[in-house]
Amino acid sequence: MRATLSLHKSCAHTYIYRLRRLCHQLAWTLLWAATVFITPAWATSPSPSTSTTNLDLSMGMATLTPAGAAGAAGAAGPVTVFYPSSGTAQTVNRGPFTLQLAANGPAVLGNRRLVVFSHGSGGAPWPMADLARSFVNAGYTVALPEHAGDNYRDQHLVGPASWKLRPAEVSHAIDAVLQDSRFAKLIDFEQVGVYGTSAGGLTALVLGGGTWSPANFKRYCLAHMADDFAACVGLIVQLKGNWGDAIKLTVASWVHRLSFNDETKFSHHDGRIQAVLASVPMGAPFDMASFALPRTAVGLVVAGQDQWLAPQAHVRAVQKACPLCTVVLDMPQAGHGSLFSPWPVDLAQSLSPLLVDPPGFARSELPAAYQKIVAFFNQQLKPVPFEPAQSRP
Repeated sequence: MRATLSLHKSCAHTYIYRLRRLCHQLAWTLLWAATVFITPAWATSPSPSTSTTNLDLSMGMATLTPAGAAGAAGAAGPVTVFYPSSGTAQTVNRGPFTLQLAANGPAVLGNRRLVVFSHGSGGAPWPMADLARSFVNAGYTVALPEHAGDNYRDQHLVGPASWKLRPAEVSHAIDAVLQDSRFAKLIDFEQVGVYGTSAGGLTALVLGGGTWSPANFKRYCLAHMADDFAACVGLIVQLKGNWGDAIKLTVASWVHRLSFNDETKFSHHDGRIQAVLASVPMGAPFDMASFALPRTAVGLVVAGQDQWLAPQAHVRAVQKACPLCTVVLDMPQAGHGSLFSPWPVDLAQSLSPLLVDPPGFARSELPAAYQKIVAFFNQQLKPVPFEPAQSRP
């Protein structure tokens, strides 16, 4: 209702160029931003999912508020922090996800390294909690910023508008952890890593030295709209192989031609970040020449059955352009969402097929996959030795 009133007011009281810009934004929102998390079923779903990861020590959880602003709409979103804790873990429910956490438990010295996770479009911290636990078990502190306008509560900036903001939001998240007295003396903030998935993978690649432009995205999608439709418009509008496809392709191409003509090459440098890992990243908008000599160590995760961001057009294109990049994981049977924590049954039934595990993928592979991701950051960030004092439930 608020968006409708705002659009009506703009059409009635502003100049034609303002009307055109807002109408373009509305059209893009209808085609792209209405992803599977537009109505986050798991926010109220009654069916919990229990993590299957072994609990080697208590994983603390805290929520921080960054000082920096993000986006045109206001302040930066919250930052969820997972960390080694001496507190006793208790059951914590977040939507349908049931986690064993020491909420606001005392932080203890880990391996002095911080890794920031960048979630995908419409994302949230909780589907990444199992992977975060693998990091915490190794002594890491993990920070997960909520990206403004592109999270499970708000999707009005999904797409290039969010991509422009996300790298700075990662820097704000690092600042927030640095400024919190619980963590400031426990972490070396000159040796930070970044892990990102999907749109978060694009974020990671930017922080590793990649540059991208909206115009690159437009050119790619105009050339490949029919064969990479999900990457160009999102998940709620799908090609069905019928007469309606021609209309969808025409409208999507119109939106791209009108909305994404900016040739600006966007980049972001944060000297504290020494290694990034991009999992199933959005790769098409990049200037591939920018990967010839990355600023940081760059790792990649390939999911062979990814139907949202087809590997050959995205992560494999980055790999080809980046001789110094490392393929940390190549999982032929994995899909776009296979590295997430298990989806609750009720939620899985409502998700796009592009996010659930494809036939043939075995979740028994995940503990080893998580350890390979952690090992990449161990190699690049060289954390101090860490041994948990004791095993905790």
